Amino acid sequence: MTTPGDLDHAKHAIRQRVWNLLERSNAAPFGVHGHIPDFAGKEQAAARLAQRDQWKSASIIKCNPDRAQLPVRVQALHAGKLLYMAVPKLATTKPFFLLDPAALTVPFEIAATSTGAADVAPLVGPQEMRPVDLVVCGSVAIGRPDGVRIGKGAGYSDLELALLADAGLITGNTTIATTVHELQVIDDALPHDKHDFSVDLAITPTRIWSFTPDQPRPAGIVASKLQPEQLETIPALAEVIRHQNPDRRNS
Repeated sequence: MTTPGDLDHAKHAIRQRVWNLLERSNAAPFGVHGHIPDFAGKEQAAARLAQRDQWKSASIIKCNPDRAQLPVRVQALHAGKLLYMAVPKLATTKPFFLLDPAALTVPFEIAATSTGAADVAPLVGPQEMRPVDLVVCGSVAIGRPDGVRIGKGAGYSDLELALLADAGLITGNTTIATTVHELQVIDDALPHDKHDFSVDLAITPTRIWSFTPDQPRPAGIVASKLQPEQLETIPALAEVIRHQNPDRRNS
């Protein structure tokens, strides 16, 4: 029987393997350990994503704030798409930046950075957001057999999607894509838990991988899976729990 500790150990080993490989191959800057890799060729991967019908038909995109996906965010704004970007570490009560290309007064290349968005973009919570057509996330590793994703280990991407799902902004049919280096796509089936999600598309600088995930996506926030420190540091989670359990609102 696999224990949570076994699962964490297996994921950690894969992260270390990928980070080491990227550094040895000069496919990401030194110091990549502990981060979503800022991989070489990220601009080409973003351009390949833009060729997909899922991108062309999307009016509203949600993207992570990491450097590796900056070209995706800039590209979305230039294409006139409404962009939601997660606040780093989901540290604010309203945990997403709203980047509307029609309203921005600074170059998109600045607005799409975490620091730029903090200066010019309003913050919104899930209840103020519109349904998302396409989710783009960063990854450390993607399993080639089924698109299972492993992140850097902090769990923020899982929580971002859970918040959106809880608010009905994404469904099981919403396309989830990631841009990664070829070395991040692993032949092995990756270890995963019920709260982990798989991607539909993995876009590298040289090719596109399509997957049919074989596990259902999480439906929303599961209170029993949250740690006390998460409720303390991520205000939006505490708000969701209060709505799920009205008896706690006055506690």
